[in-house]
Amino acid sequence: MASTADIRNGVVLSIDGQLWNVVEFQHVKPGKGGAFVRTKLKNVMTGKVVDKTFNAGAKVDIENVDRRDFTYLYNDGDSFVFMDVDNYDQLSVGAATVGDAANFLLENQQVQIALNNENPLYVEMPASVVLEITYTEPGLQGDRSSAGTKPATVETGYEIQVPLFVEQGTKVKVDTRTGDYLGRVN
Repeated sequence: MASTADIRNGVVLSIDGQLWNVVEFQHVKPGKGGAFVRTKLKNVMTGKVVDKTFNAGAKVDIENVDRRDFTYLYNDGDSFVFMDVDNYDQLSVGAATVGDAANFLLENQQVQIALNNENPLYVEMPASVVLEITYTEPGLQGDRSSAGTKPATVETGYEIQVPLFVEQGTKVKVDTRTGDYLGRVN
């Protein structure tokens, strides 16, 4: 068991049988009363974010989470198969664990997978990926007060909003956290 003095950003805590990632923490020592640690925790499995306060010196259960580099190989129906870049072992990860990252996964793409006791917790994508536009309607210029956007389908099948000048076959950079268009790539 560790104490609240060991809480840092990125540490994973086990609270009531669930794993919570520390997003933010702040040690507070008010002029009156005992010190405490205010934290913002994100549930590893569901993504739910909560605020939790611990008394200073309270015991917390810190879990060992191993983040390792993997290469995405292929989709096997309801699971995704990844290969460890260090020892070439294959790991099958369920679609629920992969979550929204599936919208941006291409074969041979590098990702990080967080493991706890060899069980995959979540897949961490790079901040942005380069994808090719496979389908989009031609953009029509018209009278607008601001730049217009149109829907476009990328090679993974995910639909994003792009500016009107982007055409089919164009490679674009996409933010994996929000799914936003970031720009064209030559």
